Amino acid sequence: MAPPLELFTFAILFLLVVVAASIPTTLEGPFEPVTRRLDSSLRQGSDDVPLSDSRLAKKVKSPFPEQIAIAASFSPSSLWISWITGDAQIGSNVVPLDPSTSRSEVWYGLQSGKYTYHKNGTAEVYSQLYPYEGLFNYTSGIIHHVRLDGLVPGKMYYYKCGDSLLKAMSEEHTFQTLPAPGPNSYPSRVAVVGDLGLTHNSTTTIDHLTRNDPDMILFVGDLVYADQYATTGGNGTSCFSCTFPDAPIRETYQPRWDGWGRFMEPLTSKVPMMIIEGNHEIEPQIDGMKFQSYQSRFAVPAEESRSNSKFYYSFNAGGIHFIMLGAYVDYNLTGLQYSWLKEDLKGVQRKVTPWIVAAWHPPWYNSYSSHYQEFECMRLEMESLLYQYGVDIVFSGHVHAYERMNRLYNYSLDPCGPVYITVGDGGNIEKVDVEFADDPGKCPKQDDNKPEFGGVCHMNFSTGPAKGKFCWDRQPDWSAFRDSSFGHGILEVINSTYALWTWHRNQEAYGERMTGDQIYIVRQPDMCLAQKIDGDA
Repeated sequence: MAPPLELFTFAILFLLVVVAASIPTTLEGPFEPVTRRLDSSLRQGSDDVPLSDSRLAKKVKSPFPEQIAIAASFSPSSLWISWITGDAQIGSNVVPLDPSTSRSEVWYGLQSGKYTYHKNGTAEVYSQLYPYEGLFNYTSGIIHHVRLDGLVPGKMYYYKCGDSLLKAMSEEHTFQTLPAPGPNSYPSRVAVVGDLGLTHNSTTTIDHLTRNDPDMILFVGDLVYADQYATTGGNGTSCFSCTFPDAPIRETYQPRWDGWGRFMEPLTSKVPMMIIEGNHEIEPQIDGMKFQSYQSRFAVPAEESRSNSKFYYSFNAGGIHFIMLGAYVDYNLTGLQYSWLKEDLKGVQRKVTPWIVAAWHPPWYNSYSSHYQEFECMRLEMESLLYQYGVDIVFSGHVHAYERMNRLYNYSLDPCGPVYITVGDGGNIEKVDVEFADDPGKCPKQDDNKPEFGGVCHMNFSTGPAKGKFCWDRQPDWSAFRDSSFGHGILEVINSTYALWTWHRNQEAYGERMTGDQIYIVRQPDMCLAQKIDGDA
């Protein structure tokens, strides 16, 4: 006779409790700092995958779509689809394509092969131009962006994109809309990755991330590293200024963007990828223009979230409100971004979206020598606002390694502060960071680590064991765990107070069974939000 259902239910619940008991929670913190140094059997980095690799090659003829990518809108009832048609040009004399020669259409529906709905969008091209003799210029293919609306949250859709008049439509692709906002509705898995590039390590990261089957990708900047090349191509370098000391400008090889888009398409054509700019997206060119690749190639819900800029925006995914901030545009208290951020935070209804997750490229808290205290000015301007409104988790990149902090605020341990996590370990050509500011002889000088935007606000610590010093003499108490390895993270929000964070090292992809880092992040709204702001907690 089969055992009663109650026994099965009890057994499952017991198993969940046993498994959960082996994973720590932030309620048990703050934790004693732990460091895992680079495995001596591993190399510190790898070379870029060449554009001749089949994964980076163009697989369709013009004017068929390629480099297809989707992005969430502010609400799960809408979504962006982007793609490229035509052929980019690079050389001394380039002529931009005419965007009006190719329609931007998406046909979609709830059944395979039955496309009940149709939307048109916009098209554009961009150029990367250099006013210096001997440097190659570039002009892109035609970049299409279409915003779908009226979608049903949590549903699978089938779609094709392209130009129906030219009979140049893509193959059928699928996407699943994100869940509707609500305290009991969450994406199953949110992948978090940064500083990816396109090395052999990067491909391992993406293969590993794909196997973890995310519902959404949060990309915390530094996507391609096209600026590690001369405009004429050749080999990429881990140090541009070392290889090209006489370069008149930070050059880029823009075809790397196209190769990256092709490599990522199997994932980005079905999973929303939400990006924010990093320093490697700056890409200066003629007339002081910057960020042209970033601003042209990707759709983000700026207008939908009442932002006037693609450099900062927000969106909802189930019961999570995501805020993407720009570190390379004005972040001062008197600036537009700060004003937008304050209004956005005011508008969050915590009974509908209990979780607030923020992301930007350079970390505020970082115990590695690389980029140490680099963006103190941004922290000093914005941290108190994020703390006041109870931001739960902050993701950043920039430092090419992993680090998770204990909850903190203003360099002091605080049970109501966010959990700051650095995941700039995607695998790029600049290699993994291995030196810590608390290692003997590795503390940077105060005039080191100058940001590529904003001022310098380096400071000695005023309290604690490092009082009067620029660096600690041991791993800081606010640094819970750090590891010099490549990898990615997965965030699984379980309910309005519990979320499981797992950082996967790339070594797992080669058979290592040890998880890089894992912890339950626990919200305490009754204790924290009540003492910070009056309003809907």
